[in-house]
Amino acid sequence: MRVVRWFLLPVILVGVWWAASAGGSNFYLPTPDAVLRAVGPTWTPATLRADVLPSIVRLLVGFALAGIVGVAAGIAIGLSPALRAYTEPVLEFLRAIPPPVLVPVVMLFAGIDNTMKVTVIVFGCVWPVLLNTIEGVRAVDPVLGEVCRAYRISRLTQLRTLVLRGASPQIMTGLRQALAIAIILMVISELFAASSGLGFTIVQFQRSYAIPEMWTGILLLGLLGVVLAGLFNLCERFVLRWYFGLRRKGMQ
Repeated sequence: MRVVRWFLLPVILVGVWWAASAGGSNFYLPTPDAVLRAVGPTWTPATLRADVLPSIVRLLVGFALAGIVGVAAGIAIGLSPALRAYTEPVLEFLRAIPPPVLVPVVMLFAGIDNTMKVTVIVFGCVWPVLLNTIEGVRAVDPVLGEVCRAYRISRLTQLRTLVLRGASPQIMTGLRQALAIAIILMVISELFAASSGLGFTIVQFQRSYAIPEMWTGILLLGLLGVVLAGLFNLCERFVLRWYFGLRRKGMQ
């Protein structure tokens, strides 16, 4: 039944797609079998290495850097009310700027190579991680902090066992949101002065009216999102196994 639930909606959507495109004259809506026939010739091993692999590497590097910066800055700001008061106006200002708007500015300073693309991903992904980390740190029970200080537990141990663990559910929530944003920004960053990448290839297909090939790129992008979300779920289950265990005990 779990497998049926997993595949039921995709099968229905493919059926609707097939019914809408079968026998139609819409050039921009090919049938699913036409798209499937274009997958093999379009995405050869050489094409995957040249276009898809660099996109995945840029996505993962940008996501990892955003996670490190967001968690580190979020812990520092969350633990210091004074620092939070000074930084909050600036953070709200920067958070309101859409990352795609900064692409031309980033190109002036970082060039048009991978540095620009990674920078755009980092700038867009850092905010959900940062804000969720701040709120997670602020939500840690202050009584537990007093107990740690009463027992003279070192600050490093408090940070590792109390602050990070207490804030980890919200940190993982921020990382999950950042992963979805990273996929979007990966494609957007490859639309500017790019010569390779998944987003660049999809746009090239669209400009040359290679519609079935364009749809194969869109489907590949969706499958990439599904795979990354599945891997993140496994990581989340491992990191928050204590949290899910407490929830299961509380529901019994």
